[in-house]
Amino acid sequence: MSLKKINTVLAATFILFILWFGTEFILSPETTAPGFGLPSWPSGDGGGFLIVKGIRDVVMALGLGVLLVTGHRRALGWVLVVEAFAAYGDMATVLAHDGSVATALGVHALTATLMVVNGLLILRETRKVAAAPAAPAPLPA
Repeated sequence: MSLKKINTVLAATFILFILWFGTEFILSPETTAPGFGLPSWPSGDGGGFLIVKGIRDVVMALGLGVLLVTGHRRALGWVLVVEAFAAYGDMATVLAHDGSVATALGVHALTATLMVVNGLLILRETRKVAAAPAAPAPLPA
């Protein structure tokens, strides 16, 4: 299997996973939130922040999906790398609030690291295309 196909499958998997997880946070935050890794639940109106997290994830997935579907592979690589910082931020949030270390590392850090690897592989795949000089424009007759 070619590097391009592997990268495409990995990127599509991330997109679907992020879309699914975000949708779950929007539709049923109370059942999805325990898997995030924080030790306590928001009280009062704080539960709305779970939906904000879901919306963030859905928008991130849609942005990646647009880049994948439209064939903007180099941009897709860069956005995968950048969006990984959201997952690293989730890891830091869980660790800073005495959450589950296993979830922080096994879910958030692992996801973020795999996103970075996938993004870098896509950038490597597209490096030669981006470095190729453009053909000179023909001179007017």
